[in-house]
Amino acid sequence: MAWNEPGGGKQRDPWRDNGGGGGNGPSPDLDAWIKRARDFFNRLFGGGGGGIGIAAIGIVIAWCAIDSVQRINASDTGIVLRFGQFSRLMTPGINFKFPRPIESVITVNIGRTLQTNDQVRMLTKDENIVLVDFNVQYQITDPQLFLFGVRDPDATLGQAAESAVRSVIGDSDMDTVLSGQRAELMVKAKQLLQSTLEQYKTGLTLTELNFQNVRPPQEVKDAFDDASRALQDKQRAEEEAKAYASQVVPEARGDAASTRAEAEGYKSERIARAEGDAQRFNLVEAQYKAAPEVTRKRLYLETMQDVIARTPKVIDLSSGKNILSLPADGRAAPVPGTTTTVVGSESTKGAR
Repeated sequence: MAWNEPGGGKQRDPWRDNGGGGGNGPSPDLDAWIKRARDFFNRLFGGGGGGIGIAAIGIVIAWCAIDSVQRINASDTGIVLRFGQFSRLMTPGINFKFPRPIESVITVNIGRTLQTNDQVRMLTKDENIVLVDFNVQYQITDPQLFLFGVRDPDATLGQAAESAVRSVIGDSDMDTVLSGQRAELMVKAKQLLQSTLEQYKTGLTLTELNFQNVRPPQEVKDAFDDASRALQDKQRAEEEAKAYASQVVPEARGDAASTRAEAEGYKSERIARAEGDAQRFNLVEAQYKAAPEVTRKRLYLETMQDVIARTPKVIDLSSGKNILSLPADGRAAPVPGTTTTVVGSESTKGAR
């Protein structure tokens, strides 16, 4: 139905009538509200262009709504700057802020491990030249210090790492740098570098510092190889000497203990025998004082028994007879060098 369709003597306006042309009175005057808004924007923008102003206001509102929401990834941290000055940190997730240019956000990845490599030529403590290839791995642990602590944190770390490596290598000699003590040097360099980074307030934390390759320069490589072979020969000789010592020393200690034990046994035996002889002499002396003749006769017989038992030939001059005594081994006559004993009535005489 047209708005000006005849009927009732007036035009039918769907914005003014409540759908039926009567009954409940007029509806809200939308045209009047739009007219007032148009007049406001005309005054605001100095005349015409009200449609452009409305569009601009809509764009600004949409921009503010979109730019006020900031999403931070799980491995990132947001740094909020309010008019260029640090304001706060944003945690991972959905965050809200004032739109730009009031507040801006810089995201920093704190979950990634960064690394830098370098090669330096330096002097050792004993004035030898070495080439050191080192690798440094680090992470960003304080985003605020990383952005605002120093001008260039990565370059600062590289220079501080070179300084730490030079300091450690310069305090060590060539053998220490090239031997198995290299791990201790890496630990010292890592501690020194971490201390330097904390003093500079870089917001970085080291995870690893490795000496990937330590070698002499090409100009002195031949001489160094000769020295290295000599060092290996020295170490091999020392190991062989230690092995020989570990074998010989226990044997020598065992022989010494055995000799000491034999000496102690011989000592005990000689002391016991001497004490026994002394006691026997005292007993014989007492018996001799009591019966001199009997004791003298008994001593003579005991002595002759001992001598004859160890002599292959015995001559008895008391009765004018030669007595041949055969030993237990069956020899028929004494051999040259044996002892011939001449026995008298009261004494014993030896002839060879």
